[in-house]
Amino acid sequence: MKQVTITGIGSYLPERILTNKDLEKIVETNEEWIFTRTGIKERRIAAEGEMPSDMSVKASEKAMAMAGITAADIDMIVVATITPDMPFPCTAAIVQGKIGAKNAFCFDLEAACSGFIFAMETARNYIATGSVKTALVIGAEKISAITDWTDRGTCIIFGDGAGAVILQESNGSNGNIRSTVMASDGTLGDLLKMPGGGALHPASHKTVDDRLHFLKMTGKEVFKHAVRCMGDVGQKALEKCGLAYEDVDCLIPHQANIRIIEAIAERVKAPPEKVFINLERVGNISAASIPVAMDEALKSGRIKKGDIILAVAFGGGFTWGATVLEWGI
Repeated sequence: MKQVTITGIGSYLPERILTNKDLEKIVETNEEWIFTRTGIKERRIAAEGEMPSDMSVKASEKAMAMAGITAADIDMIVVATITPDMPFPCTAAIVQGKIGAKNAFCFDLEAACSGFIFAMETARNYIATGSVKTALVIGAEKISAITDWTDRGTCIIFGDGAGAVILQESNGSNGNIRSTVMASDGTLGDLLKMPGGGALHPASHKTVDDRLHFLKMTGKEVFKHAVRCMGDVGQKALEKCGLAYEDVDCLIPHQANIRIIEAIAERVKAPPEKVFINLERVGNISAASIPVAMDEALKSGRIKKGDIILAVAFGGGFTWGATVLEWGI
């Protein structure tokens, strides 16, 4: 099995900023209430007509530039998203057409907020077995498109954006993806879902009237499971590659809620200086959360070549996962 590493990374956030003050005009809430419960002050909202594929392209171009490759070098494209441009064709194929990656095969992967970790592990296996040489893995979301702006329990949390990485075979022993662990529990799916639009509830006047095409979440239950599952899966991923939490230089948790992040940090005894948080500025971007945070951590100097990174995520499904990697750029 070949060793695999990240050779390029990039992210994109829409220009529009929606602050907590702005939300006071939309739903019954206030700035302090939102920040105290979520740790979020603002989030980015995609422009009208700005699709997940558009955001994916902008993030991908930055990742390709860092990796020193062209679109023709890409063998596969995987987009992790719960908000595709449309049910089909897949958003990955739309991205392929927009960047001109004519040699790539493409598909989307849907594992909600854990999607990027699932997608990166999927692509890693293709490279590790020699099936492909270069993979473009993207997490992209336009959660504003499925947000119920009358529900203060969810509309205050989510934002839009995209992050992308280039995966290739490692040239040496450094900079490898060390381990990944993934898990799911479909019995808890009702706690975080979007009921409408699929075969169970096809679009109709009734599904629109019943507001089934919006994200639904039972916050307290999600919180409880998220903390336990992310803590456990992070431990398993470290054990799988012979490391402990003390070996981690930077913990990058899914940016869901500050209380969840703090509870995970406490659970794994990670000091604040080892935990990267950008939640305050971007909100919860679902599958885009991890790659955007990873890119910002690199740009801000929070991670550097040789550092051990632990990324953990939890999302609807339920799905959860963790990846341990040595940063090689």
